[in-house]
Amino acid sequence: MAALYGNTLTRRQLEARCGQLSQFAGVRLMTLDDGVERGIRMLEFRNGAGLRFTVLIDRAMDIADCEYRGQAIGWHSPSGFRHPGLHEYEGEGGLAWMRSFSGLMVTCGLDHILFMYEAPADNYVYGPRKRVSQSIHGRVGTIPARLSGYGESWEGDRCILWAEGIVSQGTVFGEHLELHRRIEIDVGNPEIRLTDRVVNRGFYRTPHMLCYHINVGHPVLDEGSRYLAPISETTWAAHADDYRKQGVGYRTMPAPKTGFHEQVWQHEMCADPADEVPVALVNERLGLGFEVTTLKSQFPCQYQWQNMQAGQYAMGIEPSTNHVLGQGAARERNEMIWLEHGDERRYDTRFRILTDHQAIGQAEARIQAIARQPEEEYPELSGHFPPIGGRS
Repeated sequence: MAALYGNTLTRRQLEARCGQLSQFAGVRLMTLDDGVERGIRMLEFRNGAGLRFTVLIDRAMDIADCEYRGQAIGWHSPSGFRHPGLHEYEGEGGLAWMRSFSGLMVTCGLDHILFMYEAPADNYVYGPRKRVSQSIHGRVGTIPARLSGYGESWEGDRCILWAEGIVSQGTVFGEHLELHRRIEIDVGNPEIRLTDRVVNRGFYRTPHMLCYHINVGHPVLDEGSRYLAPISETTWAAHADDYRKQGVGYRTMPAPKTGFHEQVWQHEMCADPADEVPVALVNERLGLGFEVTTLKSQFPCQYQWQNMQAGQYAMGIEPSTNHVLGQGAARERNEMIWLEHGDERRYDTRFRILTDHQAIGQAEARIQAIARQPEEEYPELSGHFPPIGGRS
């Protein structure tokens, strides 16, 4: 049943009220045609109840725009949604990724995340390739997808809007990994479902790391907005040496600041009995929030990114396969995921708009029932990075 405009409608009732579903909801393919975005194929999703978001096919099928009833959810950076043909992966000492960094969700991986790293390449059995030069957050986010399909499908009286694509990250004498992505949303429901599979199509033993850089902007992010998470301990903070210098703790967000240096935290999250880890940013003044739910077994680690700099104002929710210590530590601690030919890893994630105060209250109660996060803005850092099991 589709909940639209105060009614719960069957398929027959909904179809009686329009010539095409696109009057209310749907998925539409279009191409951006100006500036640095020119030439990018994009899918626009509308759920019929105020949620609209776009998927950049030519940028790893990441989610760019996101808004609910005219209120922005996702972040737009100064870089814009830059065409991948303009991207210089190894430019600026590995930091050129920042010139393509924008949108609600940016995928990081598939064989590397976090800061730059020179990875040994002996697994690729090619003498001239001694090392693999990895720039920040990997290559996948600027690789175009092959669009497998998109549209609407009915399961009885339930209408699902969907899109699927495959992103291939490959080279000769190196990795050949594929990201198989499916995005779904039900008509009338403010929840986006993301299903990813990363598959090794090559015949070399290949490392795999994955992180979602999920970026929430104004007006969900504003002075007084709160970060909600089932935190058992705060493990690490990039700014630990000057912990209170900028006057910004982890829990309550400030207004935009000038001269702000990004802050990154790693929190150890607890999961509910279903293995789910819900995390949210909420603005109680507006009665609006955004929640991300992952599975602890798939993403055992999670970071919080604070970019309170004026003109770049954002907060990131970052589920990750690995600790913030980086690829070198993952190898040393035997926590790197290694994929043989045909091996795959699956990731199931939900994004949900918290549409009013009641939804915010219910989300907070659920999170607190899993674990009560530290009340202090600057919790003591444990320095404890729990071993990640199940890695070969």
